[in-house]
Amino acid sequence: MSSTGTILRTAAQLLNYYGLHTGDHFATHTGQLDLNAAIFRAVTGKTPNAFLTDDDRALLLITTNEPAMDAIRMLSAVLPTEPPTDPITGLDDHIDHLSWWPSYAPAPDRGWPAPTVSEVIGALHRAAQTADTLTDLPPVRTAA
Repeated sequence: MSSTGTILRTAAQLLNYYGLHTGDHFATHTGQLDLNAAIFRAVTGKTPNAFLTDDDRALLLITTNEPAMDAIRMLSAVLPTEPPTDPITGLDDHIDHLSWWPSYAPAPDRGWPAPTVSEVIGALHRAAQTADTLTDLPPVRTAA
């Protein structure tokens, strides 16, 4: 099992217990977490106060945590939507993708509902399985 897979499975358990947050900021005072916050908490065991009120500081905490970013990128890769492009860097914005997807994807304005919490948790498990598949390689054996 990969460490990214373990992080994603832990995030799924956190969302199942605390609930999924899709509003302003990354978390609520009642404990609900957005996908990025759940992944960050899965890595660190903490939900910083910045997740409740300060998006810029929360983004800094998330982007500087390599294991969290690896898990965020993995989940973003398995989602049925594409990540938006960051206008400043020109790179894919995986954090925004994870914040946006459970709230608006694929197109509620066209009658397609946003994913349920169960579907979000399922996506986390699929991403975990993908991470495990990509990293669980058989050991190299020397020639006899």
